[in-house]
Amino acid sequence: MQFSANLSILFTEVPFLERFAAAKAVGFVDVECWWPFATPVPEEAELQAFLAAIERAEVSLRAINLYAGDMPAGDRGVVSHPGTEQLVADTVDVVATIVEATGCRAVNALYGVRPAGVSHEIQLATAVANLGRVAERLDPLGVRILVEPLTRGENGDYPVTTIDEALEVIDRVDHPAVRLLFDAYHLHNNGADVVQDVVAWADRIGHVQIADSPGRGEPGSGTIDFDAFFTALEVSGYDGFVGCEYRPTTTTSESLAWLTELRGAQAPAMRSGA
Repeated sequence: MQFSANLSILFTEVPFLERFAAAKAVGFVDVECWWPFATPVPEEAELQAFLAAIERAEVSLRAINLYAGDMPAGDRGVVSHPGTEQLVADTVDVVATIVEATGCRAVNALYGVRPAGVSHEIQLATAVANLGRVAERLDPLGVRILVEPLTRGENGDYPVTTIDEALEVIDRVDHPAVRLLFDAYHLHNNGADVVQDVVAWADRIGHVQIADSPGRGEPGSGTIDFDAFFTALEVSGYDGFVGCEYRPTTTTSESLAWLTELRGAQAPAMRSGA
């Protein structure tokens, strides 16, 4: 099983660009993050600083979020918002540069909360059109585009909260590069049996992320049966990365005890066979 550290939520003890080295220092060789810039199109110096931090730490970027709007203000994506076609296209051009420089192969396109006065049908049609264009741009680079259900009540009026709702979007796009992001935390919060579902939907999953519930802490801090989940994930045949996207209940390094227990003396150097 291959684990990547989500540096937007782990290693927050240090500034963002220092987290790549911090992850490597405790053994991670694979990382991921949310959109790492304040704007849809960063200044060239900001982009190059991001790429340099990855290269300097000698880690591999495995997944990144597409620009998701003003997250602190409540945005959770823009692909379903009417009028964002050029915004999405500009952001995807930045993503393509990152992909070509790093080999990243997964991009999470958060759907977006429902704008006031916009119907479900219009929002869905906008998302389908935008995601289709994203897929056409990034699929030739070997990238999977991900659609992620999020926890009800934590993310505003976000319409995609279940696997079925995510698959409605994915099936409407009808492109093989567009796949499900299976986040055990969000799906468990919304009533899914994540142990059964990760096997049942294995052929639709493009990326997996984990955090315990309640609290979104490290595995073992909540009630999800991660022993059963990891066993099911192995049984499912999933061979991608598992993103550690949790908020540590202690320091990040101390929160990795679950990973040490899972992998024994080899943890947390987490590539298969590492």
